[in-house]
Amino acid sequence: MKVEIFTLCDAATVDAASKLNILGSFDRLSAREVPVTHPQCALAIKLRFERVEEGQKRIRIAFVNPDGASVMPTIDAATEVRFRGNDSTATVSLALGIQQLKLPRFDEYSIDLAVDDRHEASIPLFVTPLQQ
Repeated sequence: MKVEIFTLCDAATVDAASKLNILGSFDRLSAREVPVTHPQCALAIKLRFERVEEGQKRIRIAFVNPDGASVMPTIDAATEVRFRGNDSTATVSLALGIQQLKLPRFDEYSIDLAVDDRHEASIPLFVTPLQQ
């Protein structure tokens, strides 16, 4: 399995043809004070699987602080990896909406992706004071 896209963004959708649409990818939030609440965002994920990996997959997303403590409930999803014809690989695209993302302090957070309980990727989210 290969992670092709894993990004936090303003919005994401997956259309009927499994095309992943991403709007406004970011890795930084700035605010005047903490806690910081971001009203709406999404995670856009595109995973590529080899034929031997066909079948049901469990996806888990965790937002953690530098100490490894969760700052919001984990996001759990399930997906089915299916192949078309003789294709050697198949992709799965996910758009996971997040409402009212609350971050308690200015810090560097990590967004961690696991597939079938195996860590596959992490991306940072920097939460910084707004520059005057």
